[in-house]
This record gives sequence, C-alpha cells and structure tokens, in this order.
Amino acid sequence: MTHGLPLAGLRVVEFVHMVMGPTCGLILADLGAEVIKVEGVEGDATRTLGGSGAGYWPTYNRNKRSLAVDLKTPEGLAAVRAVLATADIVTENFRPGAMAGLGLGYDAVREIRPDVIYCAMKGFLPGPYEHRPALDEVVQMMGGLAYMTGPEGRPLRAGASVNDVMGGMFAVIGILAAVVERSRSGRGQEVRTGLFENNVFLVAQHMLQYAVTGRPASPMPSRTSAWAVYDVFDCADGEQIFMGAVSDAQWHQLLAAFALPELATDPGLVTNNQRVAARERFMPRLRALLAGLSKAEIMARCERAGLPFAPIARPQDLAADPHLRASQGFTGVTLADGTHAEVPCLPLAMDGRRFGTRLDLPAVGQHTRAVLREAGYDEARLDTLIRTGTLAGP
Repeated sequence: MTHGLPLAGLRVVEFVHMVMGPTCGLILADLGAEVIKVEGVEGDATRTLGGSGAGYWPTYNRNKRSLAVDLKTPEGLAAVRAVLATADIVTENFRPGAMAGLGLGYDAVREIRPDVIYCAMKGFLPGPYEHRPALDEVVQMMGGLAYMTGPEGRPLRAGASVNDVMGGMFAVIGILAAVVERSRSGRGQEVRTGLFENNVFLVAQHMLQYAVTGRPASPMPSRTSAWAVYDVFDCADGEQIFMGAVSDAQWHQLLAAFALPELATDPGLVTNNQRVAARERFMPRLRALLAGLSKAEIMARCERAGLPFAPIARPQDLAADPHLRASQGFTGVTLADGTHAEVPCLPLAMDGRRFGTRLDLPAVGQHTRAVLREAGYDEARLDTLIRTGTLAGP
C-alpha cells in the first residue's frame, strides 16, 4: 500500500494523544511510513472528545494501525517491547516522565532497538520549566502570542491549535533529519520538541521588531500596519472582505480598479510611508466606496487588477472552496457513526501528487492481531491475551 511513497519502509510506533503527537504521526503516515498507534484497551480518549475537540480524532489519525494494549500489565509491556524491536522511529507526547515510568523512555527503548530514533514532544525543552504540564493555550499566553492576537488587555488564543500542529511538524523535521544522519552514521538519537519553543519561534518577528526599532510590537488589533491598505472592509451585502496594497504598483492598481483618480494625484500619498501616515485622511473615502459594493463585485475587481484579497470565510465554508476542490485538497475518512467526511490533505504536493487516505480511521485495536503476529505471537497466545483484557482487538 505504501509502495512508491517517500517514506515507505519506515516503521513508526507512536504513544500519543490529542494533537501534537498525532500530527507528527499523520504526516509520516501520509508520506508512506507505517505508523502503529499504541492506545489503551479502552481506546484513545481523543476518540470521544466533544466540543472544540470533536474534530481531533478524525483529522489526525488516518493511515495508522491501532494496537490496543494494557501497558500496566507485564504481558502488555512485553507485547509492546516485541513491536518496538522492529521500530525505526518511536514518538510520544505524554507528560514528562510518563514513558520512563513505564520503562519505555529513550534509554530503555534504545536497549531494545539500538539505532532507534526516539522523538519526545513536550511542553518545554530541557530547562527550568520542563516539569510543567503545558497546553497550546498555556504557551500562547506565556509566549506572547495571545498578547499579540487579542486587543490591548484582552489576550486571546489563536483560533486553531497552532503550536500543537507546529510541534508535530517540527518533530517530523527532526525525525527526518535523524533518519538522514542515521543513514550516514548508523546511529539513532533522541529528538525533542517543545510547545513553548514553537510559540517563541512564531513571535520571533515581533521580538526582532523591538530589537530593530526600539518600540514594542502592538497587538494585532491596534498595530500600526507596515502598509497603507491592509484591512478588512464591510461590503454592501453584509459580507466582509480583506484587501491589501503592499507596493506602490498595487496602490495604483487599487485606485484604478475602484475609480479613485483624485488619490493618484495627491502629492501626500506618493510613497507607502506617506500613505501610512495619512490613513485617517483617505481610508474613510475607501471604506465608504467599498461599503456600496457587493462582495462579489469587489472580488471581481481585485481579481482583474491583481490585488491581494480574501473573503472572510468560516471553517465550514472551506469544504466548497473551488480551489481546494480543484487541487485535490481533501481526502475521505469514515466517522464513528459510519458517515463519510472529508478532511484536508497535507498542504504539499510532490511531482504533482497529493497524499490521501490509504487506511481509514482505525477501530480500537483493529490491527492488534496483525501487528503482534508480525512480532512473532501465535493465535493461541493472542486469544488468551485478548480474553484476559491485556489486549483489545477483533
């Protein structure tokens, strides 16, 4: 099933939950690695999350095999160790010390598979904070992102799990770098990523803005934009649209597209910096003009003029986006109730190829027997372990 895919031949065993760890495994799996998800016999709790977590399981767990095992039993640990002996890569994102407490930390796994690449995704890299539990929202608050996102005095988390997803992405980068290094040296290694460090990387541009200008960056709602037109505008039909003009050429394209010749000849609006300083003078005129046009008309004029623009979309609107449909941007999965859903593919293409679903979302323990047969277990032994509750599976 993975023949011809970039990471075919790599076996990954993941001990993960929520978003960061599953994102790492999803990327590796979509690109062709065999990913074995180790979960408890009752199943990963993410499977049944509600509210804002209801989309976690179906988004991040396609193309994986489920091995359901009770790690608190000696027999369960023995089964997992037998699988780890065949693993190229092991990933985990549980609380600090949890895997070591089970006897499955890096040093223990390295004794089983000396050249293993072991990736630990945590809240913090080693340092004074490393013992703390962390969530995406925690590091957004302490790492400056929530401050930059909300209005003054009202820190606000970003509207997606940006650090969790980015943590999984950086884990993949580290893992693949370790795979390349192992191909030269024959040695495995431990890779670590941290949510807090992800967040600091995200706000680095604001840190360096302060270093360059000596002035702290203002939160996005009250910032002074680098460009004169870089705003959300109200349309005549009650919709909204973002539009930008980030060069002198785009400024003149905007004025031509919306018939504002008087601004083109204004000597106080020749350069971008002049226009930024004069926003209070010309922006009311532009806002009033756009408020009299429909969203469709504004988009059509921007499209013809080559201006940056974007309708303000909601997540549920994106399933019908014509570009995403045409670029094969979705792949299918089957939800717990048996209904079909579409989920975004990885945002990359290789030689024009997109990467979609090969294995549907697994039932709890769906692949327990198959994985452990591959590790040398016979059917009688598997029957006994399933009957006693050490394993779960068909």
